[in-house]
Amino acid sequence: MSSIADYGVFEARPGRILAVMNARDAVLQAASSYLRAHPEEITRILRNAFGLRFGVPIAGLRWLAGRGGDAGPKDVAIDPSPPGISVGATVELMGTMVRAVTKIYIERIRMSAEELRLEVRLESTSMTVLGDAESPVAALIKSGALDLTKSGNLAAHLPGLSRLLGESTGNRLVIDLMKHPALGKNRVARRVLGLVSSVVTVHGVESDDGHVDVLLRAFPRGMGGAARAVRDHLFTDGPPWIRGMLPGRSDDGEPRRGY
Repeated sequence: MSSIADYGVFEARPGRILAVMNARDAVLQAASSYLRAHPEEITRILRNAFGLRFGVPIAGLRWLAGRGGDAGPKDVAIDPSPPGISVGATVELMGTMVRAVTKIYIERIRMSAEELRLEVRLESTSMTVLGDAESPVAALIKSGALDLTKSGNLAAHLPGLSRLLGESTGNRLVIDLMKHPALGKNRVARRVLGLVSSVVTVHGVESDDGHVDVLLRAFPRGMGGAARAVRDHLFTDGPPWIRGMLPGRSDDGEPRRGY
């Protein structure tokens, strides 16, 4: 008999659930406070909904970046650089504290049950060594021997990121999040992506002085493609309790009338 674990749902732990609930409450409280201080955002949200787009305030990205914890980058700065954003952060590279700044442009997003790919272009990347470090990394940065115009080549050597990269060269990164086991091996997540991407997909990402806007496209494969995705991901290969709602045959070959 199939269980919920067979469909990629991780076992819930009290500590993890509490952390998720606390994070959710913090996000909701921050969003509520932001909307009270900026009521014009509500009009913008409604207007964008009719245009199949939604915007994330850059102030919200700054707030999220500030909650990265002690293990994450420090002093994160996010500013608009239309159609992308400029990001600066203090990071540790092989024991050397470095201030890194770059401009990020998302050129393409491909989303389906098989892939979740982001094609990113990095411009004006710079690194500055903080303090009087004399490590090999510091020597490379100070001498200018590190070619920061080829960020894609450098990223291939970064632990934790290299396994997610596709054909990244020059200043372009191709990141396939489906290569991460937590997503790629999660049957529920893959099924949800397959369903959602058949109804709406990301057409582009751009920024203005205060927001990062995500542009959407409805029914990218047409109504027929959406219907096939519902059949394949929800009914044909869906959980038993959903398949049981449809007429057909049971696992032992007996006719099933459905509910």
